[in-house]
Amino acid sequence: MTQETDRLVHWLVSGLELQTTVFHVGQYCGAWRASTAGRSRASFHLVLRGRCFLHLEGREAVELGPRDAVFLLRDRPHSLTPERQPGPACVPRPMGPMQPVQPDGTSLACGFFDFSGLPGELLTESFPDCLLLRADSETLRAVAPLFDLVLAEADRDGAEPSPLIGRLTELLFFYLLRDMARREAIAAGLWAVASRPRFAPLVAHLLREPGRDWSVEEMARLAHMSRASFFKHFVDTSGVPPAQFLLSLRMTIAARRLRDGDSVTRAAGHVGYQSPAAFTRAFRKVIGEQPGAYQRARRPTAVGEAARPRLQDLH
Repeated sequence: MTQETDRLVHWLVSGLELQTTVFHVGQYCGAWRASTAGRSRASFHLVLRGRCFLHLEGREAVELGPRDAVFLLRDRPHSLTPERQPGPACVPRPMGPMQPVQPDGTSLACGFFDFSGLPGELLTESFPDCLLLRADSETLRAVAPLFDLVLAEADRDGAEPSPLIGRLTELLFFYLLRDMARREAIAAGLWAVASRPRFAPLVAHLLREPGRDWSVEEMARLAHMSRASFFKHFVDTSGVPPAQFLLSLRMTIAARRLRDGDSVTRAAGHVGYQSPAAFTRAFRKVIGEQPGAYQRARRPTAVGEAARPRLQDLH
């Protein structure tokens, strides 16, 4: 990884305004179902002991074991159950205490993330909606002591979960983000522009209104620069002209919405395309696939392994 990419990774992590809330910590036994969906918030599940399966719409069930962690960057319908194909007996049930450990028990720590600020917007637009951290991954081996501390805090007696569990989970999450960004170089061009104070307000507007009819003159106005000065400095920072940057950003957002289940028409409209043919041409140019084929190919994909848009046009 280049020094520039490393600097951008550090900018993302250090600028991310993150608040973590622990929802519940304890043990499930028998037939059960758990979920943090439906609250319009990012969430997490840490498997402390035992095994279970994660179910996400349109994807195969994924088996989870001790020290596996799931981070859902957007609110997605999902559930955890003890069975790959849960029967009618798997319904929401009260969570029991961590101790004593039951032979058929699954101990979980679950909660929510709240992101704010521009790095949070970049995170949810640039990364897959579901991140899976495996116990045997190189990242977790390096931060295994953090998971040990989470388990130790979860085993402590108390009416309320230890507040340290949330802080330790944040550290796990930051390590995962850094590892993913370094290996995948996700949206490095987008981060490069956003990390410049003069361009940060512009990127925030582009993310919130990707379907707006943006002109170079309007972008320059938001950056408080003349058109000529804006164009030069923007190309020097991102490596591409503003229009090409905007195209890649729009298609990245459209690809995320397709993965989340939007129709091609809705995804196209969200990023400013009323013509399906024009959207298909633009999507194929940036992503390398037809929108429909892209969406179909990712429906059965295992959690955390969904192919991500190619962002070479941003570099």
